[in-house]
Amino acid sequence: MIRGGFLSDAERQALTAMARDGLAEHRIARRANAIVLLDKGWSCARVAGALLLDDDTVREWFQAYETGGLDALSRFGHEGSSCRLTLEQQAALQSWITVRLPRSTRTIGAWLEKNHGFNYGRSGLIALLHRLGFDYRKPHKMPRGLNDVRQQAFIASYEKLLNTMAADEAVVFVDAVHPTHQVRAAGCWAPKDTAIAVEQTTGRQSLNIHGAINLETGQTQMLEVTKVNAMSLIALLKAIEAAHPAKKRIHVYLDNASYHHANIVRDWLKEQHRKSVLHFIPPYCPHLDPIEQCWALMHQHTTHNRDYKTFRQFKRAILKFLKHTIPKNWNRLCDRITDNFRVIHRDKFRVVA
Repeated sequence: MIRGGFLSDAERQALTAMARDGLAEHRIARRANAIVLLDKGWSCARVAGALLLDDDTVREWFQAYETGGLDALSRFGHEGSSCRLTLEQQAALQSWITVRLPRSTRTIGAWLEKNHGFNYGRSGLIALLHRLGFDYRKPHKMPRGLNDVRQQAFIASYEKLLNTMAADEAVVFVDAVHPTHQVRAAGCWAPKDTAIAVEQTTGRQSLNIHGAINLETGQTQMLEVTKVNAMSLIALLKAIEAAHPAKKRIHVYLDNASYHHANIVRDWLKEQHRKSVLHFIPPYCPHLDPIEQCWALMHQHTTHNRDYKTFRQFKRAILKFLKHTIPKNWNRLCDRITDNFRVIHRDKFRVVA
């Protein structure tokens, strides 16, 4: 607790003049105002409420003034959160964070207090961490079993095909998706004092969609099926060939699901006048299948913070987006669903789990 009356008359007069000076920088004036109010006996919480701050910030300002006077109040670097640690202590903190990757500032603050006796507020601690070269970040999702050579070989083969195929050939990407009748909660801007929520439906019904997309035209074929299997793939391939009547050959890229390799599929492809040629994406490489971006875009537009009272309404919204919205708006959406492939090098990431 900070007891009032700690200022001399001269200090109080100087701080009051600074707080009232219309030409002084607003941030300095606010700090001076906070010190004057503390001197009058106000608590940190009361001062913070009046100035729309948090009480840890008010305490840091008081500690800065107590240590360095008016000069300390006028500095806006990381002095309040870095100069208290020696270079050796900073190095120890950096080493510990690099090894442990703590998930909260509270954990870091507890370590600092236990090992070096420093009690940091949240804002001061964040400033210190930024100064030491740390950011708060979320790990990327990385598939298991990534192989650099296979990825590079696939990209090279795909680019060679695009550069050499004839005008009467086309390329499509195929995959399946199973959206569930549920709202997907997504972050949004909202008033600070308003609690927000999404209502959850009681059903667990899902759609089974076997689909394809042509990245050149934005044309899609989306089949709602009872079960995704070899038979649904054959039905989809028929729909793809029917949608490309002027093409003599259609290169179909798809993943290594077992039903894609089924004998019934191979036998169908051998039939006379078939146009489809299957190309398989390397295992564990969803980033090399652009239709995955199509599913992500579908969820963004149809399930994020969107509630459908019935499964019928949910199904209609999903299929409308996939069958009609994407092709109709392809000029706008083509930058979101692309074949701008890149190799994900596992050795360039630190895997934390």
